[in-house]
Amino acid sequence: MSLGKVARRELAANGITRFDQLTSLSASDLLQIHGVGPKAIRILGEELEARGLGFAA
Repeated sequence: MSLGKVARRELAANGITRFDQLTSLSASDLLQIHGVGPKAIRILGEELEARGLGFAA
């Protein structure tokens, strides 16, 4: 996964350390976190999809 350092750090600072935790959040929710932008959403979405998961609606 090529998620940027800032995005990884800020997700962890918000208690998000596992992919399954992302399923309770929408892409819009994640975009509100500093350092998480459209590229991070795309990468995370692809990783979730590969695991048969997805963002909350």
